[in-house]
Amino acid sequence: MTQKELLYVEDAIGHEDAIIQIVTESINNMENEELKDFLEEKLNEHIAFKVELMNLLEDYANE
Repeated sequence: MTQKELLYVEDAIGHEDAIIQIVTESINNMENEELKDFLEEKLNEHIAFKVELMNLLEDYANE
């Protein structure tokens, strides 16, 4: 993986962190249960994607 590609992955992780924070705050301030459930589902997808990106970096570091 090139240095530029590593920077893209790091940026993507940062973006996922921001999304996770914003969605978590939104869920905590929301009253509509249907919307909360929807956002929790999307939150879990973003958490899983962040973990996938971090695993990619870890695999690269262990090569």
